[in-house]
Amino acid sequence: MKIFTSALVTETNTFSEHPTTLASFEELGIIRGPTPARALGDVGPIVEQWRLRARRYGDEVVEGVYAIAQPAGRVRAEAYAQLRGEILNAARAAMPLDMVLLFLHGAMVAEGEDDCEGDLIRAMRELVGPQCVIGVELDPHCHMTSTMTQHADVIILMREYPHTDYEARAAELFDACRAAACGVTRPVMAVADCRMVGFYPTTIEPMRGLVNWMSEIEARPGIVSVSLVHGFPWGDVADAGTKVLVVADGDPAFAMTQATELAQALYRIRHAMLPRLETVRQALEGFDAQGGMPRLLADAGDNPGGGAPGDHTVLLAELVQRKNLRSALGMLVDPQSVQACFESGIGARLQLSLGGKGGAVSGRPLEVEASVRGLALDHVQWVGDIRDPLGRAAWIRVNATDIVLTSRRQQTLSPTAFTGLGVPLHEAQVIAVKSSHHYYAEFSKLSTDRHVIETGAALSMDFAHLPYRNRHMHFFPATDNPSPHLA
Repeated sequence: MKIFTSALVTETNTFSEHPTTLASFEELGIIRGPTPARALGDVGPIVEQWRLRARRYGDEVVEGVYAIAQPAGRVRAEAYAQLRGEILNAARAAMPLDMVLLFLHGAMVAEGEDDCEGDLIRAMRELVGPQCVIGVELDPHCHMTSTMTQHADVIILMREYPHTDYEARAAELFDACRAAACGVTRPVMAVADCRMVGFYPTTIEPMRGLVNWMSEIEARPGIVSVSLVHGFPWGDVADAGTKVLVVADGDPAFAMTQATELAQALYRIRHAMLPRLETVRQALEGFDAQGGMPRLLADAGDNPGGGAPGDHTVLLAELVQRKNLRSALGMLVDPQSVQACFESGIGARLQLSLGGKGGAVSGRPLEVEASVRGLALDHVQWVGDIRDPLGRAAWIRVNATDIVLTSRRQQTLSPTAFTGLGVPLHEAQVIAVKSSHHYYAEFSKLSTDRHVIETGAALSMDFAHLPYRNRHMHFFPATDNPSPHLA
């Protein structure tokens, strides 16, 4: 069996002023053709699963383009056209094909194209024909469109948030597609729209129980896969929102019944799923700094993983005022301050104007006197075995607060973002991170005392009042009961 694999991954915040360019993809690396998995970054574990399974069956794998970019604003039309064209040209050169496996995000929006993934899948279908099986792995923070489900045979989403199961879902996708290619199954897909916009960490209830129930539904005879589309609230497109996707074997009505059942379960707990946001003062009120584990503060609104600049300073300003509280904050994206630290050197004391440089959503710079404690020309954070490059970085201390400054925009995913620079994270009573929830996979090893902080930054979780123009406003929480049939 001949299999083609490729990836095109970015998450588009349509409210962001900063476009995603070809250079944005080149920054993280555009890989063309077979490359060791460790060199593929976040894409590597998924591709390696496909390679391992293909070898087990003696299948031939032809690899196309693997491209990934940090979340930001709309993708430039010429960048999307080039990468789309390269993927399709590589598939054309490999034909005839029995299977196509694509790793896409699902919330990529380009200038002139609101549904990049649907557009690419449709073009791939036109190229490879109706007999070739097309399988797609998506991030749950995607927009599930009818174009995607019409032209793909199997779509499977990561189930966990943080996304710790991308390898398992990649293996599941390969097996489901190969069974279809061999004629063992005839996959059909059904989507139930919950008419909701929200934020759903799966490490806590009530989402934890719902994810477990998804596994139970998936074990039912005739079900191939069950996925929850969390949706990406900061993508203003018609299909944004929460949905349920079920893949069944040959029975679309059965697939829709199962999708509706899970959609009803989620809809009935919609009020319990609203984000619980706190100010810094609320999160630290009554906090016993001697009580044991550190307190984790997540600056979700300034999360670069959702397209935010990563240089908002409201949380930092609160921490540095607490001179008796040992705290650590990372990562603040500020190349200018990093440069000033390098020019001054370790041990220097200098005046810095921190953050507030990324536009209106960055707020105001914070004027501080800081001491330079550590420098790195090529700082990295490690997420499991994945090396995540952060560029030039500096560790500074302001009063009792250790701050990690970076020159490359990325959310904080691992304690190594701090410790790799020498920050004594074990001394911190409060650890503040620029992330919504992905940080929790690694930081929960240090503490389970987590709080999501509202700072007024770019990624507002006041979903009822997001400035949508293309997505209709008939959804929860903008409307209390938009889907009475699910209640």
